[in-house]
Amino acid sequence: MSRTAVDFQLEVLDVLALPALLGLDEDRAAGRVCVWCGEPLTIETAVDLGEQKADAGTCFPRACRKCVADRAHRGLFAHTPTCDLCETEATAANCTVGRSLYRLVRDNRR
Repeated sequence: MSRTAVDFQLEVLDVLALPALLGLDEDRAAGRVCVWCGEPLTIETAVDLGEQKADAGTCFPRACRKCVADRAHRGLFAHTPTCDLCETEATAANCTVGRSLYRLVRDNRR
């Protein structure tokens, strides 16, 4: 089974900027290669991005750990200044998007 760092919420996937599912080639849509960089994936190296519905059908995109960590890191920097919950350390723990992005960075940057 592929690694899943968090249960991906729609808001987290939006921040990660998943590519348009309609234009994905077969290997990316099936999760055989990283949805962003195209690196071949194994059960040990893949992060499952969850089942995604597209007009053309269902996709099962996965990504390499490096791409997930990089996108989550960039997303965290973009998300934090605009989030009322992430504004202070006392309320940051209440933001599920910020917390999920942080976990993705921590769990996949190795």
